[in-house]
Amino acid sequence: MERSIDELIELLNDKDDFVVEDAVGELELRAEEAIDPLISALSHRKKQIRLNAATLLGAINDPKAIDPLILTLNDNNKLVRREASTALSRMGEPAVEPLIEVLGDEDWKVRGAAAWALGNLGDERAIPALEKLLDDESGFVKSGAQSAIKTIKK
Repeated sequence: MERSIDELIELLNDKDDFVVEDAVGELELRAEEAIDPLISALSHRKKQIRLNAATLLGAINDPKAIDPLILTLNDNNKLVRREASTALSRMGEPAVEPLIEVLGDEDWKVRGAAAWALGNLGDERAIPALEKLLDDESGFVKSGAQSAIKTIKK
């Protein structure tokens, strides 16, 4: 019997790693119908579901997930924020401009995550905006901008 997408998403929080792995695999296979529920899962009350949803959206790589993943850079959990940043860095060119815009966010965690993601994307268009962050009050943001610029210029 095939499980529903919602049931699979709930299994992303299972204590058994094999169950989680199975749910992840099935959601990837059913990516087209899972995109919208996974985007909704980015705001689930359970951290592990948000984290796994971000991971899956990065693997599925649908541009529809870019804006919701950017909003997830505000998550109250640093592991979820990091996974959203990693997912965005897998999105390629369509994520570059939205991430550049996010470099001006008031939250240092969001600016820093965007800087790291842009470094992973390696697009030269980000350099001017990243250079503006070299004087940021946050060490995390400065470090992310420095690393991103260095990576992009290689």
